Amino acid sequence: MLVTGGTKGLGRGIADAFRGAGADVLVCARNAPEHAVDGFVAADLRDPEAAKSVVTAAVNRWGRLDVVVNNAGGAPPAAAAEASPNFVGKVVALNLLAPLYVAQAAYAVMNGQADGGVIINIGSLSGHRASPGSSAYGAAKAGLSNLTATLAMEWAPKVRVNEVTVGYLETEQSGLFYGDAAGIARVAETIPMKRMAQPADVAAACLFLASAEAAFVTGANLAVHGGGEPPPFLSAAQHEQRAERDSEQRAERDSE
Repeated sequence: MLVTGGTKGLGRGIADAFRGAGADVLVCARNAPEHAVDGFVAADLRDPEAAKSVVTAAVNRWGRLDVVVNNAGGAPPAAAAEASPNFVGKVVALNLLAPLYVAQAAYAVMNGQADGGVIINIGSLSGHRASPGSSAYGAAKAGLSNLTATLAMEWAPKVRVNEVTVGYLETEQSGLFYGDAAGIARVAETIPMKRMAQPADVAAACLFLASAEAAFVTGANLAVHGGGEPPPFLSAAQHEQRAERDSEQRAERDSE
């Protein structure tokens, strides 16, 4: 199998989980990892030829390709009014075009295999709601959701294509978006499950979608977000209710 962006963070967690389940795993990233990783290929997947070369490397290694997890992606925060065309282009290329290029190359192999194959795209909550501070990323992830459903319909029944939508995720890069440990804890408190997603949570979803138990699952979006994001009006209403209670309690104390 192939995990893109598989040398750190979520990608490394997914790759490790599949290895633990007995799979042979090839990972790729633009830059070589700090520590040696068995089965690593350097590639910038925004280049269609590079995407093809990674799939070819997997086939050369094992003679087939059964599973692809399109995990490579991400973007630093950027206000929409200030994002340069070059920045926007790179973000969209990494988060939407690269998964398509990899999927196209993988399909050419999987469609020729008797038992087909599985492609899993890693999506984000940013692609399913407004994404202030990351407009290009959110738009690209929204496109990835549509791409997933479309490819699933076009490529059935030989190749299953699904999406795992990831909620707030805790990795070594969490501080870039959520601040220090206290900031991460505050964000976690807003999640119904009272914690952020861990790479192992997402990896478990990927293992299921790649398994025989999901043989009839394609074009699906499996949300791994701990219950999602409570609507803002709830916290605003609760704040108002608390203020009213505090005012009533103060009035009662003053009247005693």
